Amino acid sequence: MSNQNVHNAGFTSSGIRGGSLASSMMSQEAKASGGGVLSGGPTATLQEMGARGSTHSSGFTSSGICSGSQASQMMSQEATSHGGGTPRGGTTSTVQSI
Repeated sequence: MSNQNVHNAGFTSSGIRGGSLASSMMSQEAKASGGGVLSGGPTATLQEMGARGSTHSSGFTSSGICSGSQASQMMSQEATSHGGGTPRGGTTSTVQSI
């Protein structure tokens, strides 16, 4: 994952860009959760990174997830809550794929 990929997807320092992948994700996530975007979910996590302009400090890198990072904690928590694996379309896999 790179800062440029996050920005190109529509997660920017001024918010989510209309008509972008980010706006589509936000819409789908809001519909799935009954009208809002969940804190800590894929959209919120990526927007936080886009607003900061930094992805690497979180531990999501183009080489994978860095041990001991925020990303590895997120992956561990998600795996624990899903019986041992990170689900496709979950926060960790979505953020890592951008």
